[in-house]
Amino acid sequence: MERLIVLDTETTGIDPKEGHRIIEIGAVQIENREITNVEFHKYVQPNRTVGDSVKVHGITDKFLINKPQFSQVSDDLLSFIEGSTLIIHNAPFDLGFLNHELTLNGVKKKIQDFCTIIDTLELSKKQRPGTMHNLDALCRRFGIDTSARTRHGALLDAQILAQVYLAMTGGQSNLFQENKNNEAQTIDSSIIKKNIINKEKIKVIFANKEEIKLHNNYFK
Repeated sequence: MERLIVLDTETTGIDPKEGHRIIEIGAVQIENREITNVEFHKYVQPNRTVGDSVKVHGITDKFLINKPQFSQVSDDLLSFIEGSTLIIHNAPFDLGFLNHELTLNGVKKKIQDFCTIIDTLELSKKQRPGTMHNLDALCRRFGIDTSARTRHGALLDAQILAQVYLAMTGGQSNLFQENKNNEAQTIDSSIIKKNIINKEKIKVIFANKEEIKLHNNYFK
């Protein structure tokens, strides 16, 4: 069975090349399309100040003083996610930071070497081009409660993203719910395609001369 792990991080800034580091990692497992209590959650000492990023996540330097460094939690993280499909919103951002941390620890492999990646940002762009695709916008689109989200937090955002992903991949029921006010529904093109492929197997019965005569007389 495919393991789905929804993951999010909080950082001291937006670019690891500028020395910014991870300060929180949150992940939650989805099993049989149900969000489980199987979670990974760690705060990380970044060996630098959080700076202005505290306005985003509320995680202070004082709070992080006695937290473990990334090297102390990386083995547990990799064990938790290895072999899974990782679901991340704007995956290049989180993967960039995670891979940077691995490099600092002398690990040559990348997260992509341990997991398959699904980027819900790209998935949303394909589903609804031309609309907003941030997490707040997706929560509004799918009616997901975010009242507990007063600030960004890796575990809370992972839990919310898990709900968003399930809604995004919910199948026809969700699609029809979004279009419930439309009287007409678009026919699935795959059905047409399937019939075209199997056209030689479709049995066609033509009307005989008597049936044609009766038909024509009926409309006189």
